[in-house]
Amino acid sequence: MAKILNVFNKVNSLRERFYKTSTGKEALLQLIAETEVAEQVYNSNAIENSTLTLEETEKILLQIDLDRYITEREIFEVKNLARVVSYINTRAKEQELSLEVILSLHKMLISNIRDEIAGRFRNNNEFVRVGSHIAPNPKEIVDRLEKMLSEYNAANYENIIKRIAKLHLIFEYTHPFCDGNGRIGRVINNYLLIREGFVPINIKFIDRKKYYEAFKEFDEKGATTIMEEIVGRAVTNSYYKRLAYLEGKKIITLVDYAKNNKLSHSNLINKATRQTVEAFLEKNVWKIGV
Repeated sequence: MAKILNVFNKVNSLRERFYKTSTGKEALLQLIAETEVAEQVYNSNAIENSTLTLEETEKILLQIDLDRYITEREIFEVKNLARVVSYINTRAKEQELSLEVILSLHKMLISNIRDEIAGRFRNNNEFVRVGSHIAPNPKEIVDRLEKMLSEYNAANYENIIKRIAKLHLIFEYTHPFCDGNGRIGRVINNYLLIREGFVPINIKFIDRKKYYEAFKEFDEKGATTIMEEIVGRAVTNSYYKRLAYLEGKKIITLVDYAKNNKLSHSNLINKATRQTVEAFLEKNVWKIGV
């Protein structure tokens, strides 16, 4: 519990620092958001078993031909999710998250992939399984999601990390769609973070094992501890990156930082992973501002 409280306090401190340094630097923040789209898309799709690399994802978004054959579905999975990510970056503050907004985002995500299910929840006998978990009956979906949103809004006195972690776990447990649940769930996290004045997060593919452990913990115990840790680290990572740019620091790789300061690289990586140093992942490379 003390560990989680430390993360909560750290995030609040980083948020204050971010607000102090971001004034008048909206153009830089916009550039950071734009360059993160490909990373958001790559990681979210990779968690759902996409075989595309980050470089291939970037090429698709830049309309550059790839060196291998990929399906039309894979192309739309990249382009559609990029559109959704860019959309919420600019529109999240304009409208409260509702079931209508969630359905609209899903339609944007699944269009040209599975049009017959785009923008609607599971219905009739559309049951889905995730591992050993069978998602609730389609008849329960609307009530469960309405309760999820009302509980989130009612708990505005709690730390944002705890609220996001719980909402994400409930959403994925409900699995309201026939397809696209994971990607929409991670988009919703950022929709809410942006609305409440926090920075968006990027749950990384390299954390997939722990990410699935969080769902298992919730399914078996109703606990949110692992997901809180994942969200907390993702938030601090996002702040560390933005602060390095906003504060005008020289950004170097952690490898170079270790060499320059005669430190153990592996030890620094461990600290970066735990977010006890102000390092951040950018294009799958650990970096730090100095």
